[in-house]
Amino acid sequence: MALKKTEYSQETLDFAKLLEESESVPSEGKVANGTVLKISPDYVVIDIGYKSEGLVPTGEFRDLEGKLTIKEGDKVEVLVERLENEDGMVVLSKDKADKIRIWDRISAAAENDETVEGRVIARIKGGLSVDIGVRAFLPGSQVALRPVRQLEKLIGETFDFKIIKFNRRRGNIVLSRRVILEKERESMRKSTLGKLEEGAVLDGIVKNITDYGAFIDLGGIDGLLHVTDMSWGRVNHPSELLHIGDEIKVKVLSYDQGRERVSLGLKQLEEDPWQAAGEKYPIGAKVNGKVVSITDYGCFVELQKGIEGLVHISEMSWTKRINHPGEKVNIGDEVEVMVLNLDTERKRISLGMKQCEPNPWEILEERYPVGTVVRGKIRNITDFGVFLGVEDGIDGLIHVSDISWTKRITHPAGIFNVGDEVEAVVLKIDKEQERFSLGIKQLEPDPWANIAAKYRVGSIVDGKVTNVADFGVFVELEPGIEGLVHVTEVSSEKPSDATSKLAAGQLIQAEVLSVDQEERKISLSMKAIENAEVRAEKIAIDAVNKEMAARSSATLGDKLMAAKAKKGKDA
Repeated sequence: MALKKTEYSQETLDFAKLLEESESVPSEGKVANGTVLKISPDYVVIDIGYKSEGLVPTGEFRDLEGKLTIKEGDKVEVLVERLENEDGMVVLSKDKADKIRIWDRISAAAENDETVEGRVIARIKGGLSVDIGVRAFLPGSQVALRPVRQLEKLIGETFDFKIIKFNRRRGNIVLSRRVILEKERESMRKSTLGKLEEGAVLDGIVKNITDYGAFIDLGGIDGLLHVTDMSWGRVNHPSELLHIGDEIKVKVLSYDQGRERVSLGLKQLEEDPWQAAGEKYPIGAKVNGKVVSITDYGCFVELQKGIEGLVHISEMSWTKRINHPGEKVNIGDEVEVMVLNLDTERKRISLGMKQCEPNPWEILEERYPVGTVVRGKIRNITDFGVFLGVEDGIDGLIHVSDISWTKRITHPAGIFNVGDEVEAVVLKIDKEQERFSLGIKQLEPDPWANIAAKYRVGSIVDGKVTNVADFGVFVELEPGIEGLVHVTEVSSEKPSDATSKLAAGQLIQAEVLSVDQEERKISLSMKAIENAEVRAEKIAIDAVNKEMAARSSATLGDKLMAAKAKKGKDA
């Protein structure tokens, strides 16, 4: 039995050998193995085990640079196009054999759900063209996990792909990279979940940047790194510190397993510099820093990484009026500042630049005591006064009320021009409020100083009407000195009738009713003179009447006496 079995097995082997030999006989349209016998400029002679050799164009064995990729004796695969041509030679093709093998490999990969390697070669409608040995189509939706805006950037890149659609007869191949990425992401996600806990330090890749932070890919799970957790210092925008694709280490601040939300921190990997700020930056200390930001109200100076202080615009100069901090500093400037205030809890430092320089207001009082006469040019004119330049950056204010003792000035622009050089007297210096008060009228004696003695109450004065108003009449008594005749003191007539008879420029007489030297007011009365004249006239008339009455009485007596005398004679 054993002998027969052995003989039977031998017969089976011999049959298999004959079958193999019969299958190895070259036939048209099939791929055959061959040996390179000879290489000429035009053709390569190959032995495929047929009665005659085959020919393949030499160009099919050259690379992109034109170099031959074979030598005599090499084993190659070729496609038998014709077993015999007119010269009795076998017609072969190496390129067609390669394509058949490629299609076989692609077909096997599609059937076995395997990946294929390919290189992106062009952007086409709806996606990309990929070379995997033959051209295949990669839809835009299958390029990555998220839509890619600029697909052209991927041209020339090599990736692994999955075949999601395959039709050999039509030569149609559709690829997907997204399927592979999703599987990789899911695998990474499981690994990340095992390490994800509060306080854990993980590696991540910056996936996306927004105005409020950055999303970090931790490996299948994204975490949010808020802008406030990027640095202990000021960050205006996350793009100042991070860029998409950056590989960074982050600390897990919180993890909501149910909602799968992860909050991350970058600054928490370093010690908070504010913890030692109180000792390092005591109030009054002078330190150096760099201007890192400028706003309308001041500039921020970085004292060290993570610590910035604000220099308010009011703390930049003792004397100059700064409209914008950009007039004084630029971003990147190294400046010396003084610590004015420190709040470690709120992480705020107030700084000053002018405090590092001598304060000119402290020596101004010594240099210009009250009463000193100064001279300077008018730098600015407002409705309330003029600013006189006394020193570089220090202006004194001449208030409109301190321009003249006597003139009523509605606006200084009617008297002065910017650039005019004038003298003034120092009235007051307030170094705390940084105010310098000057006066022009104080250069001359105050004409109101002895006005009460000059215009005594009850005296009669002459004057010229300067203005007629509803409430009365202004009368100029002398240059710069005016008195007011109230409407009730103009005449005994009705006020409306009385003032209507007066006009500017008219000369009048009035009685001084009162003098207020502090308020610089003189009250006059025309009616008082009128009443005095009426009283005087009445007195005169009464006197005349009395005299006439007396004369009349005397004449009558004389007549009676004469009559009595005559009567006596007659008797």
